Amino acid sequence: MTNIPMQDQPPKRRLFLGGLLAGSAALTAGLPLSALAAGTQASPPARQYLVKLLERIAEPVFSAMAEGKLKQTFELELSPTWDGRPKEVAYLECFGRLLSACAPWFALPDDDSAEGRSRKRLRQLALKSLAHAVDPASPDFLLWQGPPQVLVDSAYISSAMLRAPAALWEPLDAATRGRIVEVIKGIRSIESAHTNWLLFASMNEAFLLSVGEKYDPLRLTTGVRKMREWYVGDGWIKDGDTFHFDYYNAFVIYPMLVTVLQTMVRYKASYWGAAPADLLAQATRRMQRYSEHLERYISPTGTYPPIGRSITYRTAAFQPLAFLALHRLLPASLPEGQVRAALEAVHRAIWTPAGNFGKGGFLTIGFAGHQPTLGDWYSNTGSMYIAAESLITLGLPASDSYWTAPALDWTQKKAFANQPFPKDYHVDY
Repeated sequence: MTNIPMQDQPPKRRLFLGGLLAGSAALTAGLPLSALAAGTQASPPARQYLVKLLERIAEPVFSAMAEGKLKQTFELELSPTWDGRPKEVAYLECFGRLLSACAPWFALPDDDSAEGRSRKRLRQLALKSLAHAVDPASPDFLLWQGPPQVLVDSAYISSAMLRAPAALWEPLDAATRGRIVEVIKGIRSIESAHTNWLLFASMNEAFLLSVGEKYDPLRLTTGVRKMREWYVGDGWIKDGDTFHFDYYNAFVIYPMLVTVLQTMVRYKASYWGAAPADLLAQATRRMQRYSEHLERYISPTGTYPPIGRSITYRTAAFQPLAFLALHRLLPASLPEGQVRAALEAVHRAIWTPAGNFGKGGFLTIGFAGHQPTLGDWYSNTGSMYIAAESLITLGLPASDSYWTAPALDWTQKKAFANQPFPKDYHVDY
């Protein structure tokens, strides 16, 4: 996808050699948080650690579904307060959210490194999984009609296609592409809640626009229009008519809002009453401001407040920071080395405790481990795969300055170490 830079975005910072922590450690097992905080054991480079984490999350899903065996092997767990919706929604949630998260990584060119070989293999498994997902004859044909939840997770399939068309759309055979278009169009019959869900409909129409299919302009733009109406200031957007203090600006609103606007700009879609390029610039600036808040939430040890709904979505709470880094849109207040170091600390804080993965390697319901009582009425183990959206920085190649810039202390780490750090003021854009 074409990146739309901000006019006031600083030029790309020069590459810095080194700056990655040396050493090696197990991916998620056996290393206590106290050791991480004290630095008593060497850590692997940030990218190596995050690649291994994504591989661990993705492997059980794609390897099973590529053989049509996801439903057969998936470790399905429902929240204790499950609302009774068909449990089959879990498989689309799992696959769609994971595919969206992996898409930027899959979009990198093939190479003969260990990471490159793993990436190519998982991408090939994901393509086979896509064919099963929309083939009515497959045991892993997913639920594309029925409960409203289907609208939500169809949008993650659309997200994956928008993020990596050359890797995930173009290699598909004509029959599979046709089936994907058919199921996405069929989801128009599902009514959207008057919340962030409007963006799921917008994402689906943005995908159809991107592949040259007939799209619905009203569905495409309504999500954008409502997010603008619900903006409350200082980077925050309400999720509907009532303000919620939670992470939905990060889970859904900003990543999907900016993606829809990027697509509209790229494919010259219209928006009544404003220019999409101007709306994109505005939304990006607001996302940058919101991300400044997110960065300040991160404690010196990488922990952060477990506030609001869907806290079992774990590290997806920091998707906007990863999104801005991926699209080279980080503001000057958030240097690459600072964001990378902060996000690595967050991932280690969340993924190090035991219990995040079940016996078969699938994710469990929890925040930092297996904590099923934290699930909401809509939570199942498939829902948890949105956590991988925080790993989209892996779409930047290993040689990129995001990975090679020297690690910098983030705001709270400076604040609690008697170091100077910038004060924080509201914005009015």
